[in-house]
Amino acid sequence: GGPAVRLESPEGGGERRAGGAAPPARRYRLRDGCWVLCALLVCFADGASDLWLAAHYYVRGQRWWFGLTLLFVLLPSLVVQLLSFRWFVYDFAAGTKDSAGSTKDSARGPRGCCRLCVWLLQGLIHLLQLGQVWRYLRTLYLGLQSRWQAEHRRRHFYWRMMFESADISMLRLLETFLKSAPQLVLQLSIMVQQNSIEPLQGLSASASLVSLAWMIASYQKVLRDSREDKMPMSYKGAVVQILWHLFTIAARAIAFALFASVFQLYFGIFIVTHWCIMTFWIIQGETDFCMSKWEEIIYNMVVGIIYIFCWFNVKEGRSRYRMCIYYIITLSENAALTVLWFLYYDRKTTSDFDALILVCVVSSSFALGIFFMFIYYCLLHPNGPMFSPRAGGCIFRQRPAPAPGPPADAVTSPPRSLPRTTGGERDGAPGERDSCVPVFQVRPCAPPAPAARAPRTEGPVIRIDLPRKKYPAWDAHFIDRRLRKTILALEYASPTTPRLQYRTPGAPQEVLEYETTV
Repeated sequence: GGPAVRLESPEGGGERRAGGAAPPARRYRLRDGCWVLCALLVCFADGASDLWLAAHYYVRGQRWWFGLTLLFVLLPSLVVQLLSFRWFVYDFAAGTKDSAGSTKDSARGPRGCCRLCVWLLQGLIHLLQLGQVWRYLRTLYLGLQSRWQAEHRRRHFYWRMMFESADISMLRLLETFLKSAPQLVLQLSIMVQQNSIEPLQGLSASASLVSLAWMIASYQKVLRDSREDKMPMSYKGAVVQILWHLFTIAARAIAFALFASVFQLYFGIFIVTHWCIMTFWIIQGETDFCMSKWEEIIYNMVVGIIYIFCWFNVKEGRSRYRMCIYYIITLSENAALTVLWFLYYDRKTTSDFDALILVCVVSSSFALGIFFMFIYYCLLHPNGPMFSPRAGGCIFRQRPAPAPGPPADAVTSPPRSLPRTTGGERDGAPGERDSCVPVFQVRPCAPPAPAARAPRTEGPVIRIDLPRKKYPAWDAHFIDRRLRKTILALEYASPTTPRLQYRTPGAPQEVLEYETTV
């Protein structure tokens, strides 16, 4: 079963026209490696500071704080490690099966003892809760290999690096909102109750806050880098987006901590109610992220947890109205929680001056976050600044009318390591197909029209019999691991650069049948 994936050979054996060179492929740069190293440092700082603080509570005999701090470290980490190891099992088992099923590849496939060593190594890595660290190092290794290898090998390593970047971004995003977000609220609540800030508490809270803001910006950057139909996010834009989320999440977490220090029971009721409302809102928006209905519901529930703390775009189209509604709700909730705390806080432990300072911190932090949000959308958005002729990046500007061309479901090209698909190829996107069609099929391309279509000048096309996923979701080949293995195998076997093309729902049924089945 599964979607049909086809490798179509170019007309004329894939020879290129003189003067028709492909656009330059994006290369792995030094700044990309530095970004990965910084992400790894943030991951280390977040986990190490939490464990250090838990040990500090235990030594001081504060067993209740020790138990909660350690719980918010171990439980999310176990969930993420299980998910990471499950992905490894699928990828490694599928790769071993593919290499064993091919006479050519079986000789160079891993032997039994090597496979056992890999299993033991990965099991030990995930048992030690280092799965994300391993994936970060692997991403860095694949990126450097794509920079050092020859052209054909470079493309292959770049594909694998993008897939690994997608995996680690999803895993870390899940981990930060299951671990760092509740840890931040917990430590802030302890500080408010004790009316003092210890160095380890401040370090743990700061690391959790930076980890949350970093991963949201990093997730959006990796997602945009993987989509050729979207402009890539610059590192300036990523840094400003980190500041945007850092200040808005800080204001949200402080308001939560103040309210929870006085109304513990009502705070739990508020969190559950807010999560239910946000999850229902997301489900009602009919997101299109996962490959099945139940996976989509689970994904929406996780995004509902993210919506407790910050804005996260999950649907294609203009997001300015949804974003404005969300931040109006957030501002109202922050104000209500802070005012209720100010009315009922313990005057014996907190002075009126300190209380006013905390109220000002909440309001000014939220205002700073909104300020950086406007800076990002109006000056650094990948679609262009607010005052440019396009003016597509600002949330308060009308998006320009789309230029005439092929439907959006036709992938103009795969991740940035590969050349763009020409307009003629997009016109030939396959239409609706029956689900029983064979999975791997190869055929020569249909003859081009005499005058309407330019001759094909690039390599083969990998056609996926699925509609393209809408932004801001990942493409199907980033989510469905079966497609990854197929695309990597076809790309590696192709002597020239292949391109991806998804099914266009409105395209007519192709009449010419495939001749050769692999």
